[in-house]
Amino acid sequence: MNSSKPLTITEAHAAILGGGLTVRRWVQSCMDVIQRIDGKLKAWVYLNTEQTLRYADELDQKLANGAMPQLLYGAPIGIKDIYNTKNMPTCMGSPIWAGFTPGNDARTVFYVRQAGAVVLGKTATAEFAVHALSETLNPYDFRKTPGTSSSGSAVAVATGMAPIALGTQTAGSVIRPASFCGIYGFKPSFGLIPRTGMLKTTDTLDTVGFFARSPEDLELLFRVLHVKGKDYPLSDAALNDASRQNVNGRPWKVAFVKTRTWDLAEPYAREAMEKFIGQLQEHPGVQVTAENLRGDFDQAHAIHAVIYEKTLAYYFKEEYKKQTLISEILYEMIQRGNEFTLPNYLDALERQKELAQKLESFFNNYDIILTLSTAGQAPDREVMETEDSCLVWTLCGQPVIGIPQFKSPEGLPFGFQAVSRRYNDYLLLKFVKQLRDWGIISNAQTAECRNLSSFEVRASSS
Repeated sequence: MNSSKPLTITEAHAAILGGGLTVRRWVQSCMDVIQRIDGKLKAWVYLNTEQTLRYADELDQKLANGAMPQLLYGAPIGIKDIYNTKNMPTCMGSPIWAGFTPGNDARTVFYVRQAGAVVLGKTATAEFAVHALSETLNPYDFRKTPGTSSSGSAVAVATGMAPIALGTQTAGSVIRPASFCGIYGFKPSFGLIPRTGMLKTTDTLDTVGFFARSPEDLELLFRVLHVKGKDYPLSDAALNDASRQNVNGRPWKVAFVKTRTWDLAEPYAREAMEKFIGQLQEHPGVQVTAENLRGDFDQAHAIHAVIYEKTLAYYFKEEYKKQTLISEILYEMIQRGNEFTLPNYLDALERQKELAQKLESFFNNYDIILTLSTAGQAPDREVMETEDSCLVWTLCGQPVIGIPQFKSPEGLPFGFQAVSRRYNDYLLLKFVKQLRDWGIISNAQTAECRNLSSFEVRASSS
């Protein structure tokens, strides 16, 4: 195993089945990276080395005894510290909950354990998964933000500390860190992954998501986590509808979309995206049409703010009383939320439904939307991220994959988003894999930005 290029799950499974790798060696290689660099990066808030290695040995023994490997067999995974874990603390980035151990697993954590994943520990999150940054650093430039609340998970994957990690997105907290850290991020359709046993901030927005270095690994996690069967008739029917999840040999119908935030993006980011679209238009397997998604969608950020801040005020009213123990930014958001009336909130929910319906109609003509993930490279830590379109897709419940593709003039990563119709998650995954198989995007870009020797040079010079 080449330790300078951490393996994806699919690569590691091939090595394990071929006899060239054990689960223990795979897990230990991740823990070695954590030990070497996380003292600086602070992507993790809790690790349980002894228990983790003991479980890795158990999995190796099961395999030796003839057990069939599960989808995530032996895969080291980071869990964002807002998911309950029965044998680890869940502190949600807040001193108020320091040391709290819930004694049970969130449904998603239960599912990944059932699928054979090895939980390395808990990754750092912003306070209550909102906006106040944790101590986690961006591995490309310690002065820059690593992203929003799922930054610990993104940095863990981006630096080889784990091949996959769980995050969440209420606005852009999967796609932004993925963009700023040069990795893949997936926010599935709203409601497809259960939220039982984890922090709730907003009923109609909170979505489980995750990070990886390849679309194949994203698909493995999605298969493990999404709800299935007759208890979920609408989504189950859609996910198993071959006519929805395939283009059946015809060209992909792609909309290159500019929202209100397009003009806010850096000139180099707009230029990079338009150049990419120009190259994509030359491929015979794709039909690309430029579209402006404006009008009612210009109000998406204002609608999102009402829903988000009103529910924060409701769910965190006790924490709000502890003024000295919450951040100024959260305190101000709760204050604004308290000023919104119930009619304000109900109106925003109705407008959310209307936008979701309009976007559903938009997808009558297209398979995929493409647009920038972020306004460009990661801004400085003390600077709020420039508005982008991430929360539009969150507001409407769409599945989104953030794809690492571009470099800024400073050499820092940023990416673009692929979006599809709600519940067309497998179609979206197929599109991203198709782009990679055509050589238009690559797993190698993610691997390149994770080269540990060059990373250590940066770290030692800081």
